[in-house]
Amino acid sequence: MALKGEVIDKIAALMTAAFGLVAALAWNGAILEIFRAIFGTTETIVGMLVYAVVVTIIAVVMTIWIGRAAEKAKT
Repeated sequence: MALKGEVIDKIAALMTAAFGLVAALAWNGAILEIFRAIFGTTETIVGMLVYAVVVTIIAVVMTIWIGRAAEKAKT
């Protein structure tokens, strides 16, 4: 019985991670299109680097925001 529960937990974790990846790819596409609409192409190395920096900054800010929201929800 313990093994069955562990297997179910692992499958649930893998499915959650898979949905997270799909969501991340969707957001990546959306942010990329917004970036292209504002700054033009991202085909150059400079454009790709600027895009990567912008996405990294957004990811850091959102991670901090989500972490703070989660802490508030616990209390």
